[in-house]
This record gives sequence, structure tokens and C-alpha cells, in this order.
Amino acid sequence: MIDILIREIEKKQNPTVVGLDTNFDYLPDAMRAGVQDLKGAADAIVLFNQKLVDAVADVVPAVKVQIAYYEMYGVEGLRAFAETCRYAKGKGLIVMADAKRNDIGATAECYAKAYLGETAVGERVFAAFDSDFLTVNGYLGSDGIKPFLGWMQRRSKGIFVLVKTSNPSSGELQDLKLENGKTVYEYMGALVEEWGEGSIGKYGYSDVGAVVGATHPVQAEILRREMPHTFFLIPGYGAQGGTAADLKVCFDKNGRGGIVNSSRGILCAYRQEKYTGMPFDVAARQACVDMKDDLNRAING
Repeated sequence: MIDILIREIEKKQNPTVVGLDTNFDYLPDAMRAGVQDLKGAADAIVLFNQKLVDAVADVVPAVKVQIAYYEMYGVEGLRAFAETCRYAKGKGLIVMADAKRNDIGATAECYAKAYLGETAVGERVFAAFDSDFLTVNGYLGSDGIKPFLGWMQRRSKGIFVLVKTSNPSSGELQDLKLENGKTVYEYMGALVEEWGEGSIGKYGYSDVGAVVGATHPVQAEILRREMPHTFFLIPGYGAQGGTAADLKVCFDKNGRGGIVNSSRGILCAYRQEKYTGMPFDVAARQACVDMKDDLNRAING
């Protein structure tokens, strides 16, 4: 799956993934007018997402759908999550489910089936929330990762494991030093490299990727050096403060090795002064083009 993602990035010359962290409050006033219940909110979110996907599908390779923004609308929100993922896949986009799942082995197996695998009902099997990639939390250890690896291999999927997250307080745990002088995040990075050894593709990267925040460029540079076969999913660009210059260290000498997420900067672009007067989908498309140019100048400059 990682080879497909890299091919799509190079085809569109754009290492951007659009984060569909779609809060009802982000929608234009006209789309929110008269909505009074969870079903109405979920329906409006689906429509917003569909129009946005239509506008950007030819300029970005992937979308990342953050399930928390759908769970808060209950069962209707989960329906909106599923419909959004199906619609994006139908438009040829690679779909990343941002769910950061993990637990002990048996429960992790259920999570893995839900997002990467299949669930049997009688004589039939179903892919509940069929995604190309899933974000997972590896800090429970290997037994909680193995079910995801199993389904990843069986169905040609991929995962992104949390290694160095973009939030300001991540260092409270992830930057702690171990007895051997390495940090916790470096140790996790080494595990991710190990978990991906059996799935390295033609570009030298494995289907087991890492989440590495753009807001921590010093740590990201260390991880890029220590994780030569691991592709990075890079949050933190834009609204969280990360710049294109910050995240250049996440990429290799060929300009490969990562894909950069932007959520609010694209979803809410129509509210920014530079896109004033544009419909939300037109503004989102232009924001993707502007982000593409910004990233390429930094990565290839």
C-alpha cells in the first residue's frame, strides 16, 4: 500500500493529505441553517465532505478522516464517517482512518477487523470501515500491534504508528531518556522499523509508517536518520504552528518519505482573508494548491 501512496504523491506532485476533521461548526452558515439534531448535523457534514472531496480529488493523493469528529455525533456521526470514507475511495483517493486504535491483543484484533480487515457474519464477510491506512497507538507494546500487522498484510493495507506526536506536551513522556541514552520516542521508532521489516516496497519504505509531528523538527530529524525505511505521516502543519521549513527534515534526499496533513487550514480556508468571497470548496482547492507549492519549495529547494 505504501508504494501506491508514494506513486499517487509523485503523480500529483503533492505530499498533502487533507484532514477531514469536519466539525459541524466549520460549515458555512447556509449549510447549518435549520439543523436541530444529530442526524441533520451528520447529513450536512457528509454533504460538505463530498463537495470538498470533489473539489480537491485531482490535486491531492489522500484524505485522513479523524473519527473523533464523527463519534461526537453518535450513531449518525459514525454513518457520516463511513459514507465519507466510501465517497473518497470512490473518487480515487487513498483513505486514512485516523482513529489511533489499540488495546490488548483480543480487542486490538476487533479494531483491526473494523478498519483494515473483515468481519464475518454467517457465511458472509464485511469490511466495516474499509480504509487504506489506519493510525494506531503502539505504546501498549507488540501484542497490541500484531493484529493490525496481520490484517495489513492479508489485505494490502498500511498503518501509521504514533512515535513523536505534534501536541505541545508530548515530551512529558516521549522525550524521556532511557538507561541506554535513547529517548522513548527513539525506542518506539526502532520498534516501528522492526515491525515494518517484512513489508518494504520498491521505494524502500514499509507499510508500517510513523506519525511524526512537524512541530518538533529536531526530533523529526533524528527519527528520519534512525528510521530509513519508515514513511512519515506528518501532522502539525499550519494551524498547529508547523511550517514547511520545519518539516523538510522528515523527507529523504529524493524528496520522499512523508505526507503532510492539513485539516482546518483547508476545511475552513473560505474563512481566511486571502480566500474571501470564494465558496468553501473553491477555497479548499486553492488552499491545497497553495500548500502544495509551499511544501515543494521547502522539500525540493
